[in-house]
Amino acid sequence: MEYTIDPLSRFELEDILALIDQSKYFVLHAPRQTGKTSCLLALRDYLNAKGDYIAVYANVEGGQAARNNIQSTINTVCGTIADKLSLILANDQPQQIRGMLKDFDPNEKLTAFLRRLSMALPKPFVLFIDEIDSLVGDSLVSVLRQLRAGYDDRPAAFPQSVILCGVRDVRDYRIVLSNQDIITGGSAFNIKAESLRLGNFSMEEIHELYMQHTRETGQEFDEACFPMVWDATEGQPWLVNALGREVTWSMKENRDRTVRIIPEMIYRAQERIIYRRDTHIDILIDKLREDRVRRVIEPMLSTEGKADESLIPNDDIQYVVDLGLIKRERGKPLRIANTIYREIIPRELTASTQDMITPDPLWYERADHGIDMEKLLLDFQQFFRENADSWIGRFDYAEAGPQLLLQAYLQRVVNGGGYIDREYGLGRRRTDLLIRKPLTDHYGGPVQRVVLELKILRNSLERTITDGLRQTSEYMDMVGSVDEGHLIIFDRSGSKSWDERIWHKPYEYDGRTIIVWGM
Repeated sequence: MEYTIDPLSRFELEDILALIDQSKYFVLHAPRQTGKTSCLLALRDYLNAKGDYIAVYANVEGGQAARNNIQSTINTVCGTIADKLSLILANDQPQQIRGMLKDFDPNEKLTAFLRRLSMALPKPFVLFIDEIDSLVGDSLVSVLRQLRAGYDDRPAAFPQSVILCGVRDVRDYRIVLSNQDIITGGSAFNIKAESLRLGNFSMEEIHELYMQHTRETGQEFDEACFPMVWDATEGQPWLVNALGREVTWSMKENRDRTVRIIPEMIYRAQERIIYRRDTHIDILIDKLREDRVRRVIEPMLSTEGKADESLIPNDDIQYVVDLGLIKRERGKPLRIANTIYREIIPRELTASTQDMITPDPLWYERADHGIDMEKLLLDFQQFFRENADSWIGRFDYAEAGPQLLLQAYLQRVVNGGGYIDREYGLGRRRTDLLIRKPLTDHYGGPVQRVVLELKILRNSLERTITDGLRQTSEYMDMVGSVDEGHLIIFDRSGSKSWDERIWHKPYEYDGRTIIVWGM
């Protein structure tokens, strides 16, 4: 799929134009690969076509390698702006002005360069600086302060408007200088008028994007696909486009445009994207290794009762929100941003463990190609007894170790022949798993559905079982058409022997048989 939503429709164009007309400096931020650059380029072209301003887009990521070398960074920033402006003007005047300043103090050079450019141009100058947060330390502070230094001279002798674009709002920067002093972005750039966040696609925009494919090729999507695409991506632009391309092109059997795209194909496309680990997914995985990300995500994976948003540093939460990994909604607990991310996180945290676990999937397969869950969980109980103490310590996210170890074991069994859907979040005190195992190779064929509820034993066993049975039954109701349900209770107290902790027993609850497993 090579279709687009009009970039200018993705933000409040009228509000942005008003800020520019009012000579404001402001911030546009959004997670990576959400279309920030496309929107800025479209806005640049719109302004230049309109003719009231000369608008320039400059990506300063090239200055990242210079780190705290202010001179090198400022030279890179000035050079990038000069190159881009020369293309628009079709002359080398910006390069000439830059050459006149080669001996300037680097902490004054950017201010002087922008001042001379603004005075030389026939129209007010609007500057978009992209990837501003790729700069670090002394270099970033120098750029911000030099932009602030010329602010009072706008628009005659400094840019009419400057838009800083990055992953985070500049106010949230905690910039560590070479002398270890810490400067906040808000203090270094206190002229900011607004912070605008570029949102994800809406459900309507996803539908329109996919319908462009239908109109061009004639290939239809079952309407039931669209709620699934929304749930999988929640409008994250890279994921929306990747899922559409995967299901209509990378899955070769669907290149036949008479094939109707149905929900099962969306599931398979989602699995392929996760398994393939494209650049976007790799960036996400890399972020999970950062301590401030772990401090937010680990309590969301754990079913411990102490998971409490108030115990997590707010700066860490905002950082992970700005990365697009989680969502923070008024009156609701923190949650992972979408289903694909929710699937990726536990899988990747246990990737090396999965490689070392060697259960034979065929050993658990029933005659109808379903999974014999009782056989599988009995085997896992023995594995857990023999390996839990040593294996859980290998996880970076050790607090969620038992749940992650079981998920690694299950993933190893279902890989290539089924799916695991996960529900977890801060304060839920449980993890819900749904195993879906197609019983044939045909789309739309019968599917085995098994619900597993994972809990940590706290307080009394009886109370934990009572709460767990209710929660398992509720999840089975929500899923619908479930073949069986299992409640798994991990005892981490250390006060019992393994013989006391390892058990299983069927319970009747609300007309259902739910097997409870102690581990």
